[in-house]
Amino acid sequence: MFFPESRVRVWLYARPTDMRKSFAGLEALARNALGEEPASGDLFVFINRRRTYMKVLYFDRGGYCLWAKRLEQGQFHYPRHQGEKLALDVTALKLLLEGIDASRSPRYKRYEHRIAGSASV
Repeated sequence: MFFPESRVRVWLYARPTDMRKSFAGLEALARNALGEEPASGDLFVFINRRRTYMKVLYFDRGGYCLWAKRLEQGQFHYPRHQGEKLALDVTALKLLLEGIDASRSPRYKRYEHRIAGSASV
């Protein structure tokens, strides 16, 4: 099972990805196309052109991990027209994995704990 922590950042590469890529190829995409540090502990999500296959790359305790899911029916749905890179939270990733379209659901205000030293609004 794949259980990311709630405070981890999730980056979705919104362009179709060749699923023959493994650790090195996806690491290069995370670094060059997304402009992020792959060894940061963030999750990097890649989806194929048909939107039936997803890979998640992350760095954990000294090495890269790769998690994959192939759908037997249906597709992964995400906003594809908002650029090359989408920032998600863990909840949005879980909804994406379960086939729930979060854009059609209302999002209610929740308390958000401010981190010490961050700028206040």
